[in-house]
Amino acid sequence: MSPWLKSDGADVILTLHVQPGAARTEVAGMHGEALKIRLAAPPVDGRANDCLIGFMSKALGVAKSRIELVSGASSRAKRVRIAGLGAESVRSKLA
Repeated sequence: MSPWLKSDGADVILTLHVQPGAARTEVAGMHGEALKIRLAAPPVDGRANDCLIGFMSKALGVAKSRIELVSGASSRAKRVRIAGLGAESVRSKLA
């Protein structure tokens, strides 16, 4: 299993490294043991976190309400819980 992707019951937890203020929002490969995500939104007033949740919702095909920022609200290192989605499904859609 990937170091950035862990199963937690019916949910998965993603370990992410986020780069706000990028030219476009995209998955950018690995950063250590975390999946790197570039975000077009600036790191101001939670806009980067909102952009991350919107991007994950669209990329994984799940509602925003099923995505929870577990830790790292004001950090580049974030942990995100995706409710009711299997690890293999997440891996194939993001990797």
